[in-house]
Amino acid sequence: MMRVAVLGMGHMGRAIALRLLGQGHQVTVWNRTPGKAADVARAGAAEASSPLGAARGADAALMSLSDDAAVLNVMRALIELEEDRDPPVIVDTSTVAPDTSRSLRDVAPGRRFLAAPVLGAPGAVGDGTASGLLGGERRLAETLEPVWASLFARHWYCGADPGNATTVKLLSNYQMMAGIAVVAEALAAAEAAGLDPRLLREVFFPLPTIAPALRDRLGRMLDGDHDGWFTTRLGAKDVRLLAETAESLGVVLPIARLVERRYEEAAAQGHRDDDITAVVELVRPREP
Repeated sequence: MMRVAVLGMGHMGRAIALRLLGQGHQVTVWNRTPGKAADVARAGAAEASSPLGAARGADAALMSLSDDAAVLNVMRALIELEEDRDPPVIVDTSTVAPDTSRSLRDVAPGRRFLAAPVLGAPGAVGDGTASGLLGGERRLAETLEPVWASLFARHWYCGADPGNATTVKLLSNYQMMAGIAVVAEALAAAEAAGLDPRLLREVFFPLPTIAPALRDRLGRMLDGDHDGWFTTRLGAKDVRLLAETAESLGVVLPIARLVERRYEEAAAQGHRDDDITAVVELVRPREP
């Protein structure tokens, strides 16, 4: 059992906290907006009024936040832990730019920092089937093995550079985002041709070209149900981060920029808080 702080009570942060509680860890949570941790507190977590209060005395402090700015702001609040004799390992599970991960390592108390982005949805974290990507000092990663064993069915060590783990995460998300955009166009063309949605389910679901992450969302695209946790705004952000990372290395990704624009368009057309499946509405035939 380890003492773990979870900072950020969005969909993923709550799933992480609840999973750790269920696996017997001692969990303290914090969220910028009070009240969002109520269900986690009822499950047995302590709730702190500040990131510093949550992290102090913990073995690890896991951040699960929406973007680079939020992660950097919380890290600034944790710098005071530098004065502690045994500060926690700061772990960022968020999807951020690789350079942000490196900056977090450089300012973390005692440079005790790991990037640990999650491969999988909050539901996968909840049932223990998610995977993890670890970046940072191997010794630190090994000290938190009980946490990884509780959260992940499988995890990969991506090297001492924490930016490696976030790069792999961005690459994974890009492939999913591009795939969903392509499937959305295929479905829209099928609907315009008058094909029966039941036929499309029967044909598309078993296809080897439809990856599990796409298959999970295929039904929602067919049904027009875009209630989900990974919004078009967040999806566009992740693809942008990958494109910018590649461009900083001299590699231009024109398809990535096109995919980024599609999700930005979906967000701008009223789907900002809808799941990334809403990209299908950009091409779906309109009712006459």
